[in-house]
Amino acid sequence: MPVQINHRSPMRLLIAAAFTTALGNNIQLITGALLLAREQQNMMAVGWLFIAVALPQAVLSPYLGRLADRLDRRFLWIACDTVSAIVALGLPLWLAAGGASEVGIYTANFALALVSAIFIPASAALIKERVPAGTVLRRFNGHYEMATQAGMLLSATVGGLALQVFGAVPLLVFNAGTFAVSALCVAATGRTRAVTGLDSQPVDHTGTGHLPLPMGSLILLYAQGSVVVTVFNALLPTYVLLELNRGAGTFGVIDALGSLGFLAAAAGYRLFAQRYSDLRIAVAGFLACSLLIVVQGQLGVTGLAVLVPIGAFVFGQARISSRNLLMARADRADIGRVFGLANGGGLAATIAIMLLVATVTDHTSVGFGFAALGVFALLSTIWALVLQRRAIRVTEATASPAEQTDGDGAVLR
Repeated sequence: MPVQINHRSPMRLLIAAAFTTALGNNIQLITGALLLAREQQNMMAVGWLFIAVALPQAVLSPYLGRLADRLDRRFLWIACDTVSAIVALGLPLWLAAGGASEVGIYTANFALALVSAIFIPASAALIKERVPAGTVLRRFNGHYEMATQAGMLLSATVGGLALQVFGAVPLLVFNAGTFAVSALCVAATGRTRAVTGLDSQPVDHTGTGHLPLPMGSLILLYAQGSVVVTVFNALLPTYVLLELNRGAGTFGVIDALGSLGFLAAAAGYRLFAQRYSDLRIAVAGFLACSLLIVVQGQLGVTGLAVLVPIGAFVFGQARISSRNLLMARADRADIGRVFGLANGGGLAATIAIMLLVATVTDHTSVGFGFAALGVFALLSTIWALVLQRRAIRVTEATASPAEQTDGDGAVLR
């Protein structure tokens, strides 16, 4: 018989671990991007750094996701953070010894990306294993996604300001410690124990009880968010440092405002989720975000200060909702494979879009680069919605007269 346990403490530890892991990965990446932007004076150098991070995950995540479905997910998470801490510490030691910064930056971030290829599906699988389904999982995903995105954005603030004040080596040593903190948090959750409510409720993809949506469209909806945030993080330092000729501190402040937008998104999601389905929130959020991305590259520092937090607010809600849709749709037995495919597919698309946007930016201006990213976000969201509507129409055509669906796929009896 399953044992009744208190889930709150382990869930809080997982959220804390997710935050510190995201903070560590992205401090490493943002610091490298800022150093390369200063040295190389073009976006392509920054773009290649993000490609070096995306490539191993795009290739390996779909396969390593299957491994996460077979091994102890908690052990995998701890192992990933331990290896990441060692790799992260290697870069400041390399720089302090006089090693070439470009070589060290590319190598360290590539190695961390190899670890992330197994970490992302393993962390999703551990969450599915430890967090009860239904409303609890939906609420947890909101906190988890916000912790991850806040860690990513706060990394730019910490990276920009600390790099300007302390320099690269002390910042990167601190960064290595974030992975150790994450490993300790996951270790403190304890070994896996049977819990109640994991699969006792029917799968609900939008919060309204609709029929299952196609997995491919949900992966597309979730994965395109990874493309947007990664390419945006390459565009932003290029825009602030090179085109606007501002310092790393200005970049850090703008990203701090974005962090506030993401934190507000967590509270906003609670309100919107009471009235709207996850599908509607995700589609509306990604569509609004695509339009804001286009405008952000046209209005200078003032425009960024106003629009980045707004964009983070709508993107954050869309990201939470798309994660809920995908996690609810996937079974516990293959959750690692599903998130491995989403991570791999999203980062494969990131490589192509990064090259496209970097080429457009270096031959025109960063404003056109933002516009190209916004168009991609718009088209991918529309395509995911088209795939979902097609599946709903097919379901309606084969359903009995007593079981039809409304415009959002909710079953009407």
